[in-house]
Amino acid sequence: MYRCSDLAPQDLVGVVGLEIHAQIHSNTKLFSGSQVGFQAPPNSLVSFFDASLPGTLPVLNRRCVEAAVMTGLALNCTINRKSLFDRKHYFYADLPAGYQITQQRLPIAVDGTLTYSHLGGRKRNTVVTKSVRIKQIQLEQDSGKSLHDDYRSQTLIDLNRAGVGLMELVMEPDMSCGEEAAAAVREMQLILQALGTCQGNMAEGQLRVDANVSVHRPGDPWGIRTEVKNINSARNLARAIDYEIQRQMFVLESGGTVQNETRSFDGKTGFMPEPNLPPLMVYEACSTAPPGVAPSQVVVLEEVRKRLPELPSFRRQRLVETYGILPEHSFTLVNEDGLMDYFEAVVKETKAGPKKVIGWVMNELQGLLHQQNLSVSQSPISPQALAQVLNLQENGQISSSIAKQVFQELWKTPGKTAQQIVKEQDLGMVNDSIEIHRICQKVVDSHPDQVQAIRSGNKKVLNKLMGLVQKETKGRADPVLVRAILEQKTS
Repeated sequence: MYRCSDLAPQDLVGVVGLEIHAQIHSNTKLFSGSQVGFQAPPNSLVSFFDASLPGTLPVLNRRCVEAAVMTGLALNCTINRKSLFDRKHYFYADLPAGYQITQQRLPIAVDGTLTYSHLGGRKRNTVVTKSVRIKQIQLEQDSGKSLHDDYRSQTLIDLNRAGVGLMELVMEPDMSCGEEAAAAVREMQLILQALGTCQGNMAEGQLRVDANVSVHRPGDPWGIRTEVKNINSARNLARAIDYEIQRQMFVLESGGTVQNETRSFDGKTGFMPEPNLPPLMVYEACSTAPPGVAPSQVVVLEEVRKRLPELPSFRRQRLVETYGILPEHSFTLVNEDGLMDYFEAVVKETKAGPKKVIGWVMNELQGLLHQQNLSVSQSPISPQALAQVLNLQENGQISSSIAKQVFQELWKTPGKTAQQIVKEQDLGMVNDSIEIHRICQKVVDSHPDQVQAIRSGNKKVLNKLMGLVQKETKGRADPVLVRAILEQKTS
């Protein structure tokens, strides 16, 4: 796989910019009262305006405007107090009006920054933090969907999606490979989900990405770019971009020329002002809104700012500061859906320290989830169940090895509790010191060579004797007590 750090300074390098189309999380569409639904029957959520019948006019959805403003604030954008709508004329069979209402000339938000992280280094365990400039955020309509029936050689049109509100987030070409682009998109997805402005389900088309890709040698002008469109997962995005970078490198190194296949943003290509919508005004405070206008009809920046939630970057920082965990662990907790909530729920319920909990969550829990291709929400072991296992270990009722065994049993039989499994399988700690002394003496007597090695100064051999004692007790003996007894008997 092509990686950003793989190349020498004189080599060709990739240049990547992104356009993200985020479907606004709203009950109704951008300019009509039609409901928004993913799996509704075809053409069942279509108003007269969506179908572009004569005489219908757009009515702007305030929720969509507030969503764009909130997203802009979260991305450190400048919110334009006045923005405009345009018509972009082009023919699509699933675009009934023959044009799309968008914001090309004066969008609602400009000049922002997205800070994102990915795991780098040789072992892929170092958090690398970078940023990408946000050129603009614009409101626009989504198109319908064309459904191609190859069997009957026909195309069917579903207009349920036509007119759904979109935010187009345009990123400057500040990235250099698929890994960076995928990390930036994932961070954007997390931010939108935290804000509630977009559900961000890429499989359902709620977040779609176009990538502009070119290559050049550092210090030279940028190369001719191509566009990779409608990518529906972060993994596919990384693969598509890296493939395109390698393809362009091969073309240029073979003496060829890269063809320009990107969509132009030139304002002369079919844009005109939208005559049926007035300028979109955003006000700093209620006091600056025009007199006589109902509060429900205006968007006020200070009110939107108050509703901003904790964003992913602050979550990671809080996790490190609150629990003393490593930055790379906080990165994984936030980036894996539901993992941070799971971790914090366990910490709340257990006597074990956060560092111990993070080890269990990152190793035991995630290991089984990845092995069986499950999400955190599908885990058969709840945070409370894991907390019970850790509490049994903290209370000295089971050993660390038995705790892992109980965890495995809980995974197989989620209906049982940790206490039930310990009782049924007799996994509790052996508290009879006389019995432990007897077992230790038995191990010492049957391994004279190892005892002699310990007495000669090779203390590491003691670990082997400890392992033999634990084998005899099926891991149920207190390792601290066992070590103390063995040290006494081999001294």
